[in-house]
Amino acid sequence: MTPDTAAARRALADRLEAVGALTSPALRAAVEAVPREPFLRPGVFVPARRRWRPVTERGADPAEWVELAHSNRSLVTQLDGHLTADQVSAPVRGFPTASTTAPAPTVRMIDALDVENGHTVLEIGTGAGYSTALLRHLLGERDVSTVEGDPEGTHDRVIATHAVRRIPYAWVQRTRPGGAILATIGTWPEGAGLARVTVAADGTADGRFIDRSTLPPARPDRPASPVGTLATRAGAAAPTRPAHVSPTLLNEPTPALLIQLAFPRAKFAVSIGADLESIHYLATPESVAEVADDTYGWTVHQSGPVALWDEVERILTAWQEAGRPDLTAVRLRITDRATRYWIDDHPALCWEHCAT
Repeated sequence: MTPDTAAARRALADRLEAVGALTSPALRAAVEAVPREPFLRPGVFVPARRRWRPVTERGADPAEWVELAHSNRSLVTQLDGHLTADQVSAPVRGFPTASTTAPAPTVRMIDALDVENGHTVLEIGTGAGYSTALLRHLLGERDVSTVEGDPEGTHDRVIATHAVRRIPYAWVQRTRPGGAILATIGTWPEGAGLARVTVAADGTADGRFIDRSTLPPARPDRPASPVGTLATRAGAAAPTRPAHVSPTLLNEPTPALLIQLAFPRAKFAVSIGADLESIHYLATPESVAEVADDTYGWTVHQSGPVALWDEVERILTAWQEAGRPDLTAVRLRITDRATRYWIDDHPALCWEHCAT
């Protein structure tokens, strides 16, 4: 017998209100009306002593399943690109490759989309389907479309449910003049920002970052270069020099976002060396920087055509001299030729990405 989860849905709405994620009465009604558990099938994985314990609706204690479904947490739904919870019965090792986003960032994004009755919404990245169900409760089935690939038609609102390196111009073309696009830009866990742009009649879009975001990329991948490979690349670099900026700054949201705007294809990784020292790696397909903590402070090795850490120091020094503005100070403009990002009155904090 399927348990009645109405009380659990009301409790979830209360928790979302308490953390400031839920302010709209209409959206609260959607949270209370839409069960989350159908969107977790066939099951999820929960951490268990460096492994992942499978939890399925059929195999779990009903109370645990209801609690998981209506918790404000992201839940892993796939390991290693293929393994789902219904395929195993005991804890396993693996790398998370799919998850369902926590309700708080989901409802925050829907609230920021500022939808009204009569609006049509295109959701890019259906995922588990929970956000789609909330939107359809708000607007009706006919006014909400969801796709995993290239969008079609034109809409009043476009929302992406996964992180991207930049907003594709194709999304601008699919948004009516006066309409809005909401997307997470940045693929590092600590360096993603929620951007909102408004589309103009001339086919451009202007806006700014409005908040932090924790949405993952569409298909999280294993690191492109294992740490050992990065260490080998960095070890072949020029002689060590002192680092003038601590790499721990890249664990903060705004610095991490700024470096991704400068190097959208960059990966950031941290490891522990043989002497228990912290080693930070910043790498693009062409260049790598290794920043290690030794007795005398941070030291840098760099290799490749771009001295990555030199650029990081230039950018973060300019950011500090500007008064350490929050990521909500970053503006963006999208055209058919490029996307430009900048912080007003700070020419050193400006980047342009050509459309591809």
